[in-house]
Amino acid sequence: MTVARQQVTQARRIVVKVGSSSLTTAAGGLDADRVDALVDVLAKVRSGGEKEIVLVSSGAIAAGLAPLGLARRPKDLARQQAAASVGQGLLVARYTASFARYGVRVGQVLLTGDDTSRRAHYRNAYRTMDQLLAMGALPVVNENDTVATDEIRFGDNDRLAALVAHLVRADLLVLLSDVDGLYDGDPSRAGTSRIEEVRGPEDIAHVQIGSAGKAGVGTGGMVTKVEAARIAAAAGVPVVLTSSSRAADALAGRDTGTYFHATGRRSADRLLWLAHASTPRGALTLDAGAVRAVVELRKSLLPAGIAAVDGEFAAGDPVELRDATGRPVARGLVNFDAKELPQLLGRSTRDLARELGPAYEREVVHRDDLVVLEP
Repeated sequence: MTVARQQVTQARRIVVKVGSSSLTTAAGGLDADRVDALVDVLAKVRSGGEKEIVLVSSGAIAAGLAPLGLARRPKDLARQQAAASVGQGLLVARYTASFARYGVRVGQVLLTGDDTSRRAHYRNAYRTMDQLLAMGALPVVNENDTVATDEIRFGDNDRLAALVAHLVRADLLVLLSDVDGLYDGDPSRAGTSRIEEVRGPEDIAHVQIGSAGKAGVGTGGMVTKVEAARIAAAAGVPVVLTSSSRAADALAGRDTGTYFHATGRRSADRLLWLAHASTPRGALTLDAGAVRAVVELRKSLLPAGIAAVDGEFAAGDPVELRDATGRPVARGLVNFDAKELPQLLGRSTRDLARELGPAYEREVVHRDDLVVLEP
């Protein structure tokens, strides 16, 4: 067993993500045997009491197709949300029944990127899952598709799993799908081989990663999985990417799938969510001095450094911070409504407080609610 795989066996808190194609039939509807097979593996891993499992599970929309008489995944948001509404209940009921065979209680946790980029909501999400684990329950996490305001995107749960791994301070993330690892080419062609370990982005810079899988109900191919692995690794969480059929081998530390080494440091910083899970509601264009203050000096954004305001947003919404060329340099939670900002631009907080009152002597984006984007 390699040193990397030994780290897998030593992981105490593990996030496991499973895709729709591993849980459902191509026509839609849950495959009870597949669900039970996954539960058998996870229940065994946690049976000794030394390990904790958080399961991020896709499959709500796919599970709702057949009961609603839909032949395939709909393209319009309304019917996707309807399918998610029906399917989410069926999915959790199936997990509840399957884990009950081992005396394991299941707790449903539905998350949105918007909720978890905000400080109070982020803390609450962590406390809920930490308490569920402390009480011996197994959290089953999914994106709250039913109330999503943006189009439900393929592959979001891969990214969600990486962010959940960061949120719960996991020791390991395991991404399960219908593919048994990352290959240096099309795995269906002769001469390609599995990439056993990835120590950094440079190790796979030459690899052409496919964007679509063969299943008809819910796979985004390798692109979203490799991106999720990159996010988790950068947050200090190692990742194993493999197929659902090899989940037991992966969790036992055997040589299966692709192991992504952690490339960054662990932290409890919710700003990873702000960078990767929030959708900007607008944009602020900064002058050169403000760009330097935000990007290089890691300071808060003040009204004096803002040149223009775009979009319609409310206080507390995520906004994009751009330089004069329109390039995004940071993202943050804004303290003012869009309609308030134009009268504040280019002015000092002292002058604004004197004219408009003490409520205006504050940052437009506080440094604690701001994340600098990678160039």
